[in-house]
Amino acid sequence: MKTIAIAGTFDSKGEEFLYVKSVIEKLGLKTFTIHCGVFEPMFTPDVSNDEVAQAAGADIREIAARKDRSAGTEALARGMERIVPKLYAEGKFDGILSFGGTGGTSIVTAGMRGLPIGVPKLMVSTVASGHTEPYVGTSDIVMFPSIVDVSGLNSFSTQIFANAAHAIAGMVQFESAPPRDKKQLVAATMFGVTTPCVNYAREYLEQQDFEVLVFHATGTGGKTMESLIEGGFVDGVLDLTTTEWCDELVGGVLAAGPHRLEAAGRCKVPQVVSTGALDMVNFGPYDTVPAAFKNRNLYKHNPSVTLMRTTVEENRKLGEVIADKLNRAQGPTALMLPLKGVSMLDVEGQPFHGTQEDEMLFNTLRQRIDRQTVELIELDSDINDKAFAVAAAKKLIELMKKS
Repeated sequence: MKTIAIAGTFDSKGEEFLYVKSVIEKLGLKTFTIHCGVFEPMFTPDVSNDEVAQAAGADIREIAARKDRSAGTEALARGMERIVPKLYAEGKFDGILSFGGTGGTSIVTAGMRGLPIGVPKLMVSTVASGHTEPYVGTSDIVMFPSIVDVSGLNSFSTQIFANAAHAIAGMVQFESAPPRDKKQLVAATMFGVTTPCVNYAREYLEQQDFEVLVFHATGTGGKTMESLIEGGFVDGVLDLTTTEWCDELVGGVLAAGPHRLEAAGRCKVPQVVSTGALDMVNFGPYDTVPAAFKNRNLYKHNPSVTLMRTTVEENRKLGEVIADKLNRAQGPTALMLPLKGVSMLDVEGQPFHGTQEDEMLFNTLRQRIDRQTVELIELDSDINDKAFAVAAAKKLIELMKKS
């Protein structure tokens, strides 16, 4: 029989959690309860808040006495981050469910993020329809909007809670697909304007019996790929679309953070890197572009996305950053330059075609790359040429074989 962990603040929402517990048990599943509130719970849990606090090196009595909500939330979140993966590894539960406001969501999702991808994790939250990246991170947490506040049982909340209970029950009882033959796993990065390139490369790699995971370079995609590389899941990296660094440097909306382009090198994973979509910074709808950029070369990609051409100076900085990241690599690394364009929009006749901008990018990389660490390869084609894509795939296979 499968077991669902129910985690939350049983001091302030005990009645609500008992309701969810009863729904799950009526479905024929076991429950395992984890209390992560500050004060005494309304019912006896399987794991107390004292145990959660101790996992973070804190004392729940001191937390309660201080009456510092922020410090208490932080300590309990740290405790959940450590204890939830441990309990899962011990076989205590098969999936986890919670609900809460900003505080409860912060505490429990800290623990959920520590669980392996594929373990069912569902959070009913008052912030589920807002900015959820701080709670979800690079995990596969499912978030349900609570519609109304999660305190109190009423005709709305009971329906939402019951739906969530049935959803997590379905997740844990679903029979997993039979395991596929184990293949070496390649992570690749793609954007709309580098799609042909990555599709050609993926097709070639799959013909050579590799499995390819493609990540959309939208900030979260890059972070997720780096996280999987760190976790040891990836055998090779085809990082052809490094555009997230444009947003990180210039202030676009799809940045992946300052550690993008580090994991493969640090973990000695073979990597082939290119300059895909370094011609553009991403913003939302046209009227959301910051006033400072209104006179720049802007392109309405669609009603929700506005692209901005990177300047000569920005390309110099991009070249410096990428060279610096790749020079630190401890594993096989190659950098491939598509001399006739870094995206669909950067080829001759398209709105972002920029000879000076690209030349600054390429020259900076040529000058700053450590040739003892990074193999530099230049092709007289644009990034979406099939020849470029296949050459990149072949180079990665070569590096993986050597590794």
